[in-house]
Amino acid sequence: MKFELKNLGIGPINLGACTGSEWLETNGDVTSSYTPVDGSLIAQVTNATLDDYEHIMARAQEAFLKWRIVPAPKRGEVVRQIGEALRAKKEELGYLVALEMGKIYEEGLGEVQEMIDICEFSVGQSRLLNGATMHSERPFHRMYDQYHPIGIVGIITSFNFPVAVWGWNAMLAAIAGDVVIWKPSSKTPLCAIAVQKIIAETLRINNVPEGVFNMIVAKSSVLGDNFAADRRISLVSVTGSTIVGRRVAAIVGKRLGKTILELGGNNAVVISKHADLDMTLQSVVFGAVGTCGQRCTSTRRLIIHESVYDTVKERLVAAYESISDRIGNPLEKDTLIGPLVDETATKNFLHAIDEVQKEGGKLAFGGTSLNGEKYPAGNYVMPAVVEAENHFNMVQEETFAPIVYLIKYKTIEEAIHLNNDVPQGLSSCIFTENLVEAEKFLSETGSDCGIANVNLGTSGAEIGGAFGGEKDTGGGRESGSDAWKAYMRRQTNTINFSGQTALAQGITFDF
Repeated sequence: MKFELKNLGIGPINLGACTGSEWLETNGDVTSSYTPVDGSLIAQVTNATLDDYEHIMARAQEAFLKWRIVPAPKRGEVVRQIGEALRAKKEELGYLVALEMGKIYEEGLGEVQEMIDICEFSVGQSRLLNGATMHSERPFHRMYDQYHPIGIVGIITSFNFPVAVWGWNAMLAAIAGDVVIWKPSSKTPLCAIAVQKIIAETLRINNVPEGVFNMIVAKSSVLGDNFAADRRISLVSVTGSTIVGRRVAAIVGKRLGKTILELGGNNAVVISKHADLDMTLQSVVFGAVGTCGQRCTSTRRLIIHESVYDTVKERLVAAYESISDRIGNPLEKDTLIGPLVDETATKNFLHAIDEVQKEGGKLAFGGTSLNGEKYPAGNYVMPAVVEAENHFNMVQEETFAPIVYLIKYKTIEEAIHLNNDVPQGLSSCIFTENLVEAEKFLSETGSDCGIANVNLGTSGAEIGGAFGGEKDTGGGRESGSDAWKAYMRRQTNTINFSGQTALAQGITFDF
């Protein structure tokens, strides 16, 4: 399978900054994008400079003054057309996502579909930016709250979902009346450039002001802490590691700005003795090895009832063995597992395997790097199954790679404790046919994660629900439900139509 990248507007050397449909003549350092498939060069990008950033910021500020007064349903109509433009290029963009990031082509298509879905969701939401009315304690007064655009939204995305996460943020921000500045991962800049090229014509024909949808490729040494510190940015949305999130949150918090933090996950699947193991294993394997373990929702821990532990372990290892020959080029039809994004990720994978064994973990399957003609780059690995204990240092950390740890439990209360006893709190699930166990897992005494499922794995969240987690995961929410409120400022209004002054709490203040 091969698509011509020129159909996406990608050339050998590409400009690294855009204000919607107009591209800046960037002349910063050159970023070379290499595919993890075989390590070959895809294309290059000339990075933006601080002068380019200031130009974009000025356009964004000007555009916000115009965009915020466009009626929300009309903003939604632009978003609808963006979704159609993405749909028309779904196959080509899905291919580029697979080529530059390394996930299999089907997952690349799925990621583009998420962008299309959030566009459709946002169209409806544009007519439902609802406030609420309240009864005043004073006669002939009306109280209500409403939501206004917040301003400029900075969006920092990660390599593992190089386009969808931008969609989750940008489409909601757009219908809210905000403007966005997108800073994509330096590991996947071509995906961002392609998206910008795809939406450009839609922006032009709808007369969307330049500066509503901005994109800038720049090294962190040029645009890093200063981006987070910029008071002109009302909200900074960050997807990345907990370390990066803490740094950004501290900088933005110092100026009392707002953040949406989508950080690390250490996601567990509780496997009850009452579980349907056929269904469980299907979900577990996909959750653990899909995207080569490089989803923030990837399954990292299996908390297994002691009565079915040996059975689950045996069947899991057999499943891993059966798919081990389907690791390879993510652009080939029969591949289920592609490469890690780069050699650094491979080193982190091997380091984790080594360290957890030093702590007492037992390697049940995999845990090696793969070499040979089928694996032309140095970043293909055999997914690992490791018997471990929850308190091990490596189990407490998130390794962004296909390692799943097997942990025993005796009671549902112990299972919930183990699920919660890590610093992160993104996704979790329990597989059980027992109603009491399911309800306990979802109760206030159950999972402390932002996402908790029953008989559904940790990976593959729908756009209709708010996405995000607690603790070291950051606490932010994106995508569905009422996540749109984060992109707006809330205002409470009181209207006095009594013809008299009525002070609060019945106070009399004569003079």
